[in-house]
Amino acid sequence: MWVPGDPEAIRPVTRGEAYPLFVAGIVLGFVALLVCYAKGYLLLYGDAVAHLGIARRIIDSRYPGIAQLGGVWLPLPHLLMLPFIGKMELWQTGMAGAPMSLLSYAASVAGVWRLGRRLMKQRWALVATAFYALNPNLLYLATTAMTEALFLALLVWTVVATMEGIAALREGNAYVARMRMLLAGVLILGQVFTRYDGWIVGAAVWVCFAVAVWRCEAELRAKVLPVFAVFTVWCVAGPLLWFWYNAHFEHDWLDFMRGPYSAKQIERKTAPPGQHYRGWHNVGWALLFYTRTAQVDAAFWETGFGVMVAAVYGVWLTLRHSSQPRSPSARDRGHPDFCGKYALLLWVPLPFYIYSVAYGSVPIFIPQLWPHSYYNARYGMEMLPALALYGAVTAERMETWLRGKTENWARWGARLWQPVAMVLCVLNCVGMMYKIPAVLKEGIVNASTRVPFEHQLSVVLDEFPRDAPVMMSTSAHVGAVQVAGRTLKGMVSENDNDSWVAALADPAGKAAYVIAIVGDPVDEAVKAHPAGLTELEVVCTMGQPCAKVYQSTVWSGAAK
Repeated sequence: MWVPGDPEAIRPVTRGEAYPLFVAGIVLGFVALLVCYAKGYLLLYGDAVAHLGIARRIIDSRYPGIAQLGGVWLPLPHLLMLPFIGKMELWQTGMAGAPMSLLSYAASVAGVWRLGRRLMKQRWALVATAFYALNPNLLYLATTAMTEALFLALLVWTVVATMEGIAALREGNAYVARMRMLLAGVLILGQVFTRYDGWIVGAAVWVCFAVAVWRCEAELRAKVLPVFAVFTVWCVAGPLLWFWYNAHFEHDWLDFMRGPYSAKQIERKTAPPGQHYRGWHNVGWALLFYTRTAQVDAAFWETGFGVMVAAVYGVWLTLRHSSQPRSPSARDRGHPDFCGKYALLLWVPLPFYIYSVAYGSVPIFIPQLWPHSYYNARYGMEMLPALALYGAVTAERMETWLRGKTENWARWGARLWQPVAMVLCVLNCVGMMYKIPAVLKEGIVNASTRVPFEHQLSVVLDEFPRDAPVMMSTSAHVGAVQVAGRTLKGMVSENDNDSWVAALADPAGKAAYVIAIVGDPVDEAVKAHPAGLTELEVVCTMGQPCAKVYQSTVWSGAAK
């Protein structure tokens, strides 16, 4: 029963109730940042290095501006790094991406608490929040320039805004409904410009609001329809703007889906001819790979199976509860858990990634499944809020079942079950750190060959005069420029298409030095136009193609 004065009741949180959780998230994230910085973990992921490189080239290139955002990765993370990326030290260390991710992590912790208070009693909301906040994979991502922490914050708060907005519609509170609708629109716009799964979440949230507005009374509908129209515009504006950007700057409105840096083209380049990863065009395998990855990302050892089963059962409990007949009174229509079914929006990433693995050329590899390697293991993190909250729903139901028993063991079990669950959350964190969490391990494994190669290239770049232009493809190894501390403006690369095209036709005439990595566009250009180039050295490291370094004998210093 909903009793407004009962601290144990399921209810909306007060305005200041989530602040301590946000502060706790800041503290935990800062501790994680200190540890990861000290151990050199911030730049393990090539994607993190690339995100920092994109943000840097917006302000540091021959033609800075929004054209440098590129056409595949969505722009919001790079824009949020702009206040910090201009300082060379913050770029080199990777710290320029930390504020965005750390604040996002703290916000998502507060958001999970807020959702938990609408789904379960206070002590169990605390369990769900602890399970989420103490996840070592998430703590690591909260320190890097990756996009997962930002997306999770946007996702969680979008669901919060949706639940509270629809609850306000059912209470007849037009003001709150309008404010939450506008907030949801802003958050969806943020999701759309952060990760492509946000496009599907936005569509699902729009449908939820559209149905709720349609079902409300005519007088209330008239009050909220203008704001719903604005909300609709914001929902569609993001994808349309990205289509326009790709068409205008990349000359193909679907460049992010079929361009040279799209997932489809990358899979074609990396897969053996005529072969595909397991899960390609197979929904069953895609489901297995993604759910198994979500389990591994969420819990220690094989306890992820239990967490997944508990979360699925929690979904069933929520659906059963929401289907029960309700009193038509205004207070019951506004009952906080009456709109609990809208928290099921947290599960939207599941069908999105199943489709992406099966038909979107997005492979996922984890050591538990063949080919027993690491690739895109972090994608399972999108399910962490759903697993945390719905796992706690099931745990709370277990406590209720124990309280219904008369035996002594059941009464003691009911009293101890929540403290035991909190201890299990802590033990899960400790166990995952002891074994090295999957997302961090993926970064370590995939950096094992890239980082030494880029450091060797950075040594070569350090030897060149700072004002001498260097021709090099930075799409794969911008980290070498980052480590060397050179400006991107001094590089002749894909960042500036006009100078790049001219340099490919005349490498010696357009750059003082040329670095050609076997198989890249510069290597092909040098083979086609070798005149005026003198080979200085060859850089080779384990697991990476070799790089040949040339000096131009004809560069006059006037070419641009």
